[in-house]
Amino acid sequence: MRFEKWQALGNDYLILEEQRLSPHQVRRLCDPHFGPGADGVLVLTRPDEPGFVARLTIFNPDGSEAELSGNGAREAILYLRRSGWTEADTFSIQTLAGEIRPTITSPTTCTVDMGRAQLRSPNFPEGPADGQGELEVGASGQTFRFQHVAIGNPQCAIRVPDPDAIDIDAIGPQIENAPIFPNRTNVSFWHELGPDALRARIFERGVGETLSSGTGACGAAVAHVLRGGDSPVTVHLDGGELTVDVDESLHVDLTGWAKPIYRGELSEEFKTDMEAE
Repeated sequence: MRFEKWQALGNDYLILEEQRLSPHQVRRLCDPHFGPGADGVLVLTRPDEPGFVARLTIFNPDGSEAELSGNGAREAILYLRRSGWTEADTFSIQTLAGEIRPTITSPTTCTVDMGRAQLRSPNFPEGPADGQGELEVGASGQTFRFQHVAIGNPQCAIRVPDPDAIDIDAIGPQIENAPIFPNRTNVSFWHELGPDALRARIFERGVGETLSSGTGACGAAVAHVLRGGDSPVTVHLDGGELTVDVDESLHVDLTGWAKPIYRGELSEEFKTDMEAE
């Protein structure tokens, strides 16, 4: 079983072709001590509809399937080009969140049409039309106002005075699993640095804090624009910068880079262990 490991702003994924993986197998692959280790797994298979280059399935390290990942999508997109799946600069791929349409802009960068952000979704069914809400967290009764944004997957964008002062390991899991989000949520703590720039820290559903998140950056950028911020927005994350363009209809384009780290082949011993429940 061959694979490649890629990273985008420190958000690393294993990429495999034409594989069917169980949650247990995904967890073993992502384990940094007993497997190659990664923030998630990307599986590319042949599309089941005309007009697409591939189907992309995205797994979190806990074995659950994610609807979309901005960083993972860019890694898969550039992998498809380098691996000969397509010679086109612009093409479509299938995901659990629906069609995404990237444009490759250099050997290491691309812009991904993320579709139109929604402020209401099945993951925030009781929320108001503007997607805003208030959440009490922890025994201290600390309250956060948030902006719900669905951009392929659910985002809870919270504006705070200083993202770096947040105890994200304590607060993140409580927000992720709050009852008002039936399918859990990703969380971004953000603050504006200027009219078209912001700083954000990301807590991903099924992952924990990550160096970066493409969809998390999109959620924070949409929240910023809804508050009157300018677009495109430069989002400063621990792993680097992403550019998010949000238009008046909340249509989102995400631009950033992704690079390969190494390719390898799993040993027979590991495959045997991985297949054992």
